[in-house]
Amino acid sequence: MTELDQTDRHLLALLQANARENAANLARKLGIARTTVVARIARLERDGVIAGYGVRLGKEMEDNAILAFCGMSVMPKCAPAVVRALQRFPEIEELNSVSGPVDYMAVIRCDTHARLDKLLDEIGALDGVNHTTTSIVLARKIDRRRAAG
Repeated sequence: MTELDQTDRHLLALLQANARENAANLARKLGIARTTVVARIARLERDGVIAGYGVRLGKEMEDNAILAFCGMSVMPKCAPAVVRALQRFPEIEELNSVSGPVDYMAVIRCDTHARLDKLLDEIGALDGVNHTTTSIVLARKIDRRRAAG
């Protein structure tokens, strides 16, 4: 595993807040040379610490979406096929295997309640899915992932 120093951790936090921040601005915020920033980013990418870059939805898009957590109990022999099938649904933002009363926990974001209802029916109909339980998020109380601003 790659050893991260305080500068690496600060750089990662800045990139998580804004992955499009240019190296010169990052260097100024970190108090190091631009070439050092570029080299550190390259090392972090090469070592797999940075796996990629993506798009984070804006507050308006997030606020207008229905966010839900769906727990799934799955037959053990069917788990790989179920995971492959779940990858087809773009509304599933995250899927985690978990301990406890369910085997998997999905983070789902849909634009309407009707789409969420249909998606849950589709998930429940997958071969190997025994049971699902879903909770709809009413309000986010703490969010340390959202960029400041």
